[in-house]
Amino acid sequence: MSGPNKESSRICEIKLDERSVVRRSPDVEHERAVAIYDLIEENYFAPAGHDGGPYRLHLAIEENRLLFDIRGEAEAEVATITLPLLPFRRIVKDYFSVCEVYFEAIKTASPSKIEAIDMGRRGLHNEGSELLRERLDGKIELDFDTARRLFTLLCVLHIRG
Repeated sequence: MSGPNKESSRICEIKLDERSVVRRSPDVEHERAVAIYDLIEENYFAPAGHDGGPYRLHLAIEENRLLFDIRGEAEAEVATITLPLLPFRRIVKDYFSVCEVYFEAIKTASPSKIEAIDMGRRGLHNEGSELLRERLDGKIELDFDTARRLFTLLCVLHIRG
């Protein structure tokens, strides 16, 4: 990766806007917790034009846009980046549908069927992660694993009542 060094180009804290969140299933809460934990443990996150973090990231959905409120470790404002959600609508919807099938399948389906469904789920997740990286190109440099975890959190923010 180019830009600032890997040690400073990272997220040290992440918060999700919980104002519009409804009660989520245990499966979704688990996915959210794992994504945040993994993201904090290892990530590459370098906002364009900034010399390095680490960064505190607040993710929210406002007016049909994904909002990245990026601050320094001492809460100094670094950048606010917004992305329209429309390009993500289909993939998030498809991902939710496959996740529902997957969570039902793990209760009773054969291991081969579960594996096939999970491959589809991971494929959609990868597609969403790449779309997120494309949409952030020139704004924030991310590695693929960071994009995957952020896509998980984008999906969590999509869950409404």
